[in-house]
Amino acid sequence: MTESNKKTLRIATYNIHKGMSAFNRRHVLPALKHALGGLTADLVFLQEVQGEHQARAQRHHDWPEHPQHAFLADDQLHHVYGPNAAYQHGHHGNALLSRHPISSWHNHDISLSKLERRGLLHSQVLLPGRDLPLHALCVHLNLRATDRRVQLAALADYVLAHIPADAPLVVAGDFNDWRQEACGFLREALDLREAFHSLHGRVAASFPARLPLLALDRIYLRGMHVEHAEAHSGKSWGQLSDHAPLTATVRLN
Repeated sequence: MTESNKKTLRIATYNIHKGMSAFNRRHVLPALKHALGGLTADLVFLQEVQGEHQARAQRHHDWPEHPQHAFLADDQLHHVYGPNAAYQHGHHGNALLSRHPISSWHNHDISLSKLERRGLLHSQVLLPGRDLPLHALCVHLNLRATDRRVQLAALADYVLAHIPADAPLVVAGDFNDWRQEACGFLREALDLREAFHSLHGRVAASFPARLPLLALDRIYLRGMHVEHAEAHSGKSWGQLSDHAPLTATVRLN
């Protein structure tokens, strides 16, 4: 967000696959950080962020001393992290990076089983010149369609209970929604519009990153207008994660 255009935001969402390449062959977080910086996003919604992994930290010489979200944010961005899955060597979850201050945050558990631990990371972001904070929900839903329907209903219940209807809202992340059921549900339940669908009449394919076929990742918006939306795929991105990042440039109403 520039000083000359404070009503414009650039939003990104990215499943970073715990900082490992496809099939976990290489640690790629330093290269991923460089590529992510090139997106110049104001808000970055991240999924599969490795908060800690002691075994990989010992195995890879360039494993960062700080948690991955702090490493990616560096000293340039505000950041919060919500752990979802915990195991012997560490934990992973969702994170938000922001160029603007984060006034509060809460990690809401929407897990349906011990095998797939999922959460909604809810942050309030203070934007310059705005009385109301922007509400940002970073989401990662289950693989099974029946589970996702339950989690989408839980997401809607949470928003209706905790977020004012007139507040600007972004819900972004990995929805695993290959059946493309989320757009209709979130439009009816919360008046949310998906960024790519708003511009192009379809959601963007984002998986696998090298040659995307499935539309798993989304950026849903309320209280803003989409000016540009792009999926960043191809060979270079395919070397960093199994998902492609999405970006959207939006103008707040």
